[in-house]
Amino acid sequence: MMLKLANLNHTSYLIDNVIVVDPARNTMYPGHVAIVDGKIDAVERGRAKEASLPIYDGGGLHLAPGFVDIHVHLREPGYEYKETIASGTLAAVAGGFTAVACMPNTNPAIDDRSVVEFILKQAKIAGRARVYPIAAATKGRKGEILSEYHELVAAGAVAVTDDGSPVASAEMVRRVMEYAAPLGIPFIEHCEDMAASGDGVMHEGFYSTKLGLKGIPAHSEEVCLARDLLILKSVRGAKFHAAHMSTRGSIELIRRAKEDGLPVTAETAPHYLCLEDKDLVSYDTNLKINPPLRGAEDRVAMIEALKDGTIDCVASDHAPHAAHEKQVEFAAAPNGSVGLETMFPLLVKHLVKPGHLTLPQVLSLITNKPAQCLGIPGGTLARGVAADLVLFDPEETWTVRRESLHSKSSNSAFIGHSVTGKVKHTLVDGANVLPSRVGV
Repeated sequence: MMLKLANLNHTSYLIDNVIVVDPARNTMYPGHVAIVDGKIDAVERGRAKEASLPIYDGGGLHLAPGFVDIHVHLREPGYEYKETIASGTLAAVAGGFTAVACMPNTNPAIDDRSVVEFILKQAKIAGRARVYPIAAATKGRKGEILSEYHELVAAGAVAVTDDGSPVASAEMVRRVMEYAAPLGIPFIEHCEDMAASGDGVMHEGFYSTKLGLKGIPAHSEEVCLARDLLILKSVRGAKFHAAHMSTRGSIELIRRAKEDGLPVTAETAPHYLCLEDKDLVSYDTNLKINPPLRGAEDRVAMIEALKDGTIDCVASDHAPHAAHEKQVEFAAAPNGSVGLETMFPLLVKHLVKPGHLTLPQVLSLITNKPAQCLGIPGGTLARGVAADLVLFDPEETWTVRRESLHSKSSNSAFIGHSVTGKVKHTLVDGANVLPSRVGV
């Protein structure tokens, strides 16, 4: 008799009766997985035969590498009323994510070795998803003085960025790239020309005029991106990653840069694939996001860019805010939406179901490809790697509700939306980190 995964209590065991999805190899097949001492020992086709290991029943669920999100705001230290590392990583594993990279717009910013060490300590105490701190490119994210990259990387930082705002000057961007290059870490840019954005609160276009809201032009993103790509050409060994791309003009710039052989990678977020500026007719502040929701042509361009590889991966840009901060007039509300628990089902609904991409292709966008962008472990089913796995039902339909979210904040842009795909179990080092989930 096979055991139930909900009662998993071994470090060495076998999961049988699953559909294995291997994004790195673009394959999907009925199979089983052997885990020994918290690491993947074998992934094989067909049902398991007699084994010396305890056998758990996968119940016909799909099994894949744990998801990897390289753009998450965990808010701690400094903004624990919005999110903590414990609550954020709980939301992560509820969404199938076994690894997240956290952004440095905390208080204090992640610009000192002690802050990196604090975050890693809190993540270890929480015991959920792995956390990879991304350090501030400049002290206090002020764009004036470089942070101490060697110390930050030695402590565990995996990239640098001033996310939440761009590195303001071209000269400072050059310095960031020059100092990050020898360490082999990418510079992640929040592409925005602040003067062009001004006090805009949504995409500049027909709907900003109709709704009477000040607009942010597409070229606000594109001008900053173009500047950085030009600088990238002159810095040997630099790695550049463009965060939360949202416009078709940005796609063209990235496509051209890749054709020219520049070391650039890029991400977009689910809301740019599922929503448009016209959706703001509700004035729902949970739809106030930076970069803003763009037009229909931009949304289609994002999907095409994922299909042809111009955009490398999808990240949630999980940005928790307390209820009282969002319950204000639209222009006064902070930017951001939580997204860890909705990213996977949104991608299934909007990319897999319409036939834009296959399930293995979509999972590659949230497993091996983001891990490659940051140069971190994870996202594969290779023998000997940590058994960070997710089991899910790709057909289960459910409705996003505030009360069902595990994040400390519930400012989701998708409250009330019907989505497809439900995570049932999330394993880190072979241990079930969603013990409360009712599964097979």
